[in-house]
Amino acid sequence: MSPTSATPPSPAAPLRIVGVADTDSYVKWAASLLGGLGGAAEAELLVLETPVVVSRAQERAAVARSGLTRVSRVAFDALESTLAALRPDVVLVAARGPLVRVVARLVAGLSPRPVIVSGLPGISIPATRKALVYRTQCDLFVLHSHREVREFAELARERGHDQRFALARLPFAQARAGSRPQPPSSGTDLVFAAQAIVPRERSDRLRVARLLIDTAKADPSRRVVLKVRATAGEHQTHREVDPLDGLIASLGPVPPNLVTSAVPMSVALDSAEGLVTVSSTAAIEAVARGIPVIALDTFGVSPELINEVFRGSDLLAGEADVMARRLRHPSPSWLRENYFHESDDDDLPYFLAELVARRRAGRLPAKPPLARVGGTLRDAWERKLVLGPHDRTPSGFAAFAIGMPLRAVVRAAGRVRRLVRRADPLTA
Repeated sequence: MSPTSATPPSPAAPLRIVGVADTDSYVKWAASLLGGLGGAAEAELLVLETPVVVSRAQERAAVARSGLTRVSRVAFDALESTLAALRPDVVLVAARGPLVRVVARLVAGLSPRPVIVSGLPGISIPATRKALVYRTQCDLFVLHSHREVREFAELARERGHDQRFALARLPFAQARAGSRPQPPSSGTDLVFAAQAIVPRERSDRLRVARLLIDTAKADPSRRVVLKVRATAGEHQTHREVDPLDGLIASLGPVPPNLVTSAVPMSVALDSAEGLVTVSSTAAIEAVARGIPVIALDTFGVSPELINEVFRGSDLLAGEADVMARRLRHPSPSWLRENYFHESDDDDLPYFLAELVARRRAGRLPAKPPLARVGGTLRDAWERKLVLGPHDRTPSGFAAFAIGMPLRAVVRAAGRVRRLVRRADPLTA
């Protein structure tokens, strides 16, 4: 019997789940996932203080419309005692891979140990080895499409990783199931969902900036909205070197109908005629609301652009289509495999209930960390790297003092090896 055809075991007591997140995309994902549980669980979110933690404004935007009401901030040195006091059945570690590894190690040391769940907050094609490695100690890895589950499961088998994957609809893209049509959008804004590292090169980002300016000029009666995820001084999950709003300003006078907005994406879509992006998960959010989309393919389709998932979707289009607002709806054949499966396919509730039942019965052994050289000093080094000044432990300072010079030596040696290979092809 498959998990989706079975009845999930019912815990004797209410499920208590606590999320731990830090950056904008992960706070939004965790809040939406936890808020979507409704009365099925007692849920709250701890926003962990790290060098890239969301600002208060970003936090409000990320939590908006999620349904989650219990959100608080916590320092890392108080995280263990806070979790011990809350006694959760499940800890959802919603963070970048290196931080997941650090927090999962801490959670694994709690007694009784909670179920440890992690996942990725949006489009996760292609599957990557690093995503698996960082989540080695997690009991469950949440993904959001049949294709993602299939590709990650295949990669895990190839690499010898013991990992269980759960399917759940993207929590902020719940409006649409299968290929059922939605009412057409009545908005007039063309919303561009900016991304911090897609495209990465400054010349490509300048091209996007010019495209937005030209699109605004093509129809002064309708707005073009550059939807950003951070304003000056705020952090994102990925570091943005060339913000699009700054590049637009550098190109001369800005058309009055080209505006920059940092409102929640759900709010920006309220007045949207259509959405344009290279590969932002906002495309899935728009499709869920029946809003047409262009996945911009000007820079190609590749793993680096995180847009391979749009092959066969009928959403890929170029700059001329953006300027003419020739917006697209996805192919029905693409939907079920890519984020719009029927809700009955979701097996996350089953796996959570099963794991919690095993935990409460004392039959959930801890997953060992990935074997690697360095022991406790390596653990302290990894913790210091992701937490920076927010790690105030003596072991963190010691590991940093020892590790930084060693890291410089290793990197220098790597550069030398690469130079030698280039100089002598026979050594490659």
